[in-house]
Amino acid sequence: MNNQFLSFVEEQMYLRRYAKRSIQTYLKWIHGFIRFHGGQHPSVLFDDHVEQYLTYLVTQKHVAANTQSIALNAISFLYKEIVKRPLSPDLKFARSNRQQKLPTVLTVQEIEQLFLHINTHYKLPAALLYGSGLRLMECLRLRTQDIDFDFKNIRVWDGKGGKHRVVTLADELLSPLRSQIQLVNHFLVLDRGNNSFAGVYMPKGLRNKSPNSPFTIGWQYLFPSKTLSIDPESKLKRRHHIDESSLRKAIAAAQMAARIEKKVGPHTLRHSFATHLLQNGADIRTVQDQLGHADIRTTQIYTHILQRGGNAVVSPLKNVF
Repeated sequence: MNNQFLSFVEEQMYLRRYAKRSIQTYLKWIHGFIRFHGGQHPSVLFDDHVEQYLTYLVTQKHVAANTQSIALNAISFLYKEIVKRPLSPDLKFARSNRQQKLPTVLTVQEIEQLFLHINTHYKLPAALLYGSGLRLMECLRLRTQDIDFDFKNIRVWDGKGGKHRVVTLADELLSPLRSQIQLVNHFLVLDRGNNSFAGVYMPKGLRNKSPNSPFTIGWQYLFPSKTLSIDPESKLKRRHHIDESSLRKAIAAAQMAARIEKKVGPHTLRHSFATHLLQNGADIRTVQDQLGHADIRTTQIYTHILQRGGNAVVSPLKNVF
């Protein structure tokens, strides 16, 4: 199997507006599946071949349940969207019972140190990851109109699982966000003077309904790239949002500069948001809504991180020392 097929899969995922990281992850597992079966084309492989690969991941590679689930999602996409032969919903394979690691969480003091050392260009998006519990791509895909200054919240559209939700917005970020929107407007004025500028990318359902919207301030990305680029789908010149890797690198650099020994990434800030909310007395249902978790059991993992346990259990050793 040569790279031409994987390039085609990549192109199809870009056309469906998958995030860059999702595309990379899916291609990794699709490539692994093809290699496992000796480079055969997926069109000649069937459900039993998928079952063999998923079982191999558990019995030989010892992957966690979430990793196996991602691999299944990637292969399901392959067969539904590319091969045009959806997998059976009743696949039979060995399922991983390996527990996931507890997420890394920073203390409040470590958060303070991180923000003292982060590059000023990335301080605001990082503050939204921690202050509102956003996922990385939820943050980068925000449009200026998603910020509600009156009710002090942020509207998140098409989050994980295609769900919408409203999250809290810290008072401390109101002024920086207003300044950021002024910067976005400055870019827009410049772009409108460029005859090749085709406006910002718009969701499919709105492209024809509102042809002028791509040129309005409300639809511009809150964190725009410094340069225009070619949209891989339409081949038109647009201003996209900043690249996710740049924010990752800025957070990693701040962690090194602050001499924080824990490994820190964008999701660490989201984990810290959830844990600190619980520490401050928020109920778990509220935290679940803020994070956009479909299952409360996903949210409950943060109760295990708290020093005194999910039920504020006090160790009996306290009575001895």
